[in-house]
Amino acid sequence: MDSKFLLLAGGALLSATVASAGGYQVTLAGQKNNGMGGVGVGLSLDQAAMFYNPGALAMVRDRGVQVGVNFTLARNAYVAEGGSQQRELRNSTVTPFNLYAGFGPAEGKFRAGIAVYTPFGSKLQYANGWEGRTSLTDITLESIYVQPTFSYAITDKLSIGAGLMILAYGSVNLQRDIPLPDSFGHIELDGKAENKVGYNAGIFFKPSEKLSVGISHRSKIDAQVKGGDVSFTNVTSSFASRFEATKFDATLPLPATTSLGLGIMPNEKLTIGLDVNFVQWSKYRVLRFDFDKQVNGSTFSESKRYYQDALTFRVGGQYKLTSGLTVRAGGSYDATPVKDGYVTPETPDNDRISGTLGASYSFGKFGLDISGQYISIKKRTQTTQDLLNNGTTDRIAGTYKTNIVIPGLGLNYNF
Repeated sequence: MDSKFLLLAGGALLSATVASAGGYQVTLAGQKNNGMGGVGVGLSLDQAAMFYNPGALAMVRDRGVQVGVNFTLARNAYVAEGGSQQRELRNSTVTPFNLYAGFGPAEGKFRAGIAVYTPFGSKLQYANGWEGRTSLTDITLESIYVQPTFSYAITDKLSIGAGLMILAYGSVNLQRDIPLPDSFGHIELDGKAENKVGYNAGIFFKPSEKLSVGISHRSKIDAQVKGGDVSFTNVTSSFASRFEATKFDATLPLPATTSLGLGIMPNEKLTIGLDVNFVQWSKYRVLRFDFDKQVNGSTFSESKRYYQDALTFRVGGQYKLTSGLTVRAGGSYDATPVKDGYVTPETPDNDRISGTLGASYSFGKFGLDISGQYISIKKRTQTTQDLLNNGTTDRIAGTYKTNIVIPGLGLNYNF
């Protein structure tokens, strides 16, 4: 067996857990923000400020609890180089969720809270017998972050905040077929990431009732998988001696993200937000796996990634139609960090454009939030010559196209 499949695993877990831009990922940290193109760094909408800008939490007047869930429905199509048959994913649904609880004195200068969110998770199941079956057949990714947060208003216009960004749970399961002389075997990697801690910090400044500015930074985390399970099936006895590994280790860099946001409030009913996210993907150069025993004659594998830093631009707004009803809309442009010749089946990525809609209805201390996103990942083609030129023949040539629809629902309670 070559190292093709094994080299996909780290990139897949990375896509599932890292924040903001690129890879097979979407930002789903707050239901109101979801309806506004994902903006929030320069706003103080609600307790979801713990994710977007902890510095803004102290400016959120209401104390409250909110919970939300999203349903990510992806359609991925692939056409092999020189072919005409379109392969599509088997249907699958992923349900990222978020939970926030914010506390503090009603007239005090500080707020504290706890955030639990799963902004990046994925599940892809390629068609049976597709051309890239020896690269990838199935991938399931899960991650949960827990973030205790504290925010303090230095003045009535300036506040700061920070939180411990804890990777509380992360898992990856990847599968692919193994080409043998007269048949196909199958390999499965299943691993859990160790608990790791980073930080999320921000500053929020509101010089007037019509303008606010925010900046936040989420730190780099090195996610480590130690003792992940390697298993083989349908490998004939004559080849079994070449596939002895049962465990694998890998260290996966989750790059830092810096965000700048602007809030504009022309009147009491209208709020507009603009965000720019910068992700230091260039730290992700090479992916290495170490095995306890040999895998086709080697105890380790390496793959070139050579990602590049990437920007995401977001814009969105909300308008209060009545005392109880607020409507929202927005959009974003997300530049891919994946260069030509480096696309892999688990992240068939390219620049992406999204549009969003949302609404909230409040009744007493309760509120209901709905949101919807449509994300189009531009068609991406890489040729065999691209792979040869970059020394990345551990992946497959062809054309990918992905569309994603994400409805979401949330409930909040203020006290």
